[in-house]
Formats: sequence, structure tokens, C-alpha cells
Amino acid sequence: MKILFATSNEGKLKEIRRILADVPVQIVSLKDEGLQNIPIKEDGKTFEENALIKVDTLRPYSDAIILADDSGLVVDALDGEPGIYSARYLGEDTSYEIKNQNIIDRVNAASSRPRSARFVCAIAASIPESISGQKQVLHKISLGTMEGEIAKAAMGEGGFGYDPILYLPEFGKTSAQLTSDQKNAISHRGKALRGMKEMLLEYIRG
Repeated sequence: MKILFATSNEGKLKEIRRILADVPVQIVSLKDEGLQNIPIKEDGKTFEENALIKVDTLRPYSDAIILADDSGLVVDALDGEPGIYSARYLGEDTSYEIKNQNIIDRVNAASSRPRSARFVCAIAASIPESISGQKQVLHKISLGTMEGEIAKAAMGEGGFGYDPILYLPEFGKTSAQLTSDQKNAISHRGKALRGMKEMLLEYIRG
């Protein structure tokens, strides 16, 4: 059985495959299936809506279980920014080094407000009739968060994206300074994937 995960991000795909390693399925990316150029209009107002838009857009192109996530950084001092626009914050082609420093500078400037922030991940599943046993495509949603605060400086070489600026007080490190096992145990994506895994196993095992 095959799961198509709607990403071409190799860092994200590596995390996904590690967390779902004990699920008896082949996990493929958009690039693996030649679907990386399918236009997906992410115009939802929440992480959940955007994840569902992705799986529904891809449904006509695959008979597999389709999973998609929408995730991002929510910063309280910035009234929830960058939120659902995390990937497009300051422009899609802007480096994360620039994005991260911009967020640190803005939070530092808002010194009267808390530095609290979190990663949020919504994972949507589209399970076709042939697998779900239903008369229509079945949708599932799983959510996960990782709470922390904005670091005063970017730290760490691991992970990707905003990992170097989310400081986790219980570890005394940023997300980018954790080992892969530590991060997967507490990450927003790890939590959402584990929740989704439990939902999927009943269908995958029949």
C-alpha cells in the first residue's frame, strides 16, 4: 500500500519516513510521483483548511492514501505571525536566515510582550473508497503543537526552517539543537503524525 505525502521538501520527508517507519506502507513524495508541478492554491484561513485543500487538489491524480500537512510558526508577540504564511513570509525565495533574524528583531523590539511561540502542524488524510470501505473519500485531521519561545539569537544547525529560533526551556536548546530522536518525540509534526498513524492503521491493516 502507498501513501503519497504532499511535499517535495526532503527535510520534511525524512522526518515523516522516520516517524512512520513502523507503518507497513511505501511513502512517496510529490517528486517521486511526478506531481510536484500540480498547482495548489492554499487560500484557507487555518492550518487545517490548507491541509485539506492540498489532499483534495491531489485526489484526482492518485489512488493512494494522500497525506498533507500545513504547518508554521505562531508568535504571540507578533499577533500570530507568520502563522499560515510561514513558508511565504517575506517572500518564498527569501532565506530562512533572513526570515529568522527578522522575527527575532521584531520580538526583541516588542519587549513588553511575551516571547512565547509555538510550531503548529495540521495533517489531513484523504483515504479513497477502495481503502476506507466507504462510498466516498474519507477525510481525517490530526493536530500537533510544540510550545516554546523565540530565542534571542538563532542557534543550532539541525532541522530546517524556523527550528533555530524556537527555544525550548525544558531542554535549554532550540529545536535546531535537538537530536533527531529528541525532536521527533516532541515536535508538532511528530505529534500530528502519531495521531494520524493511529487513525490510518485500521484502514491499512484492513
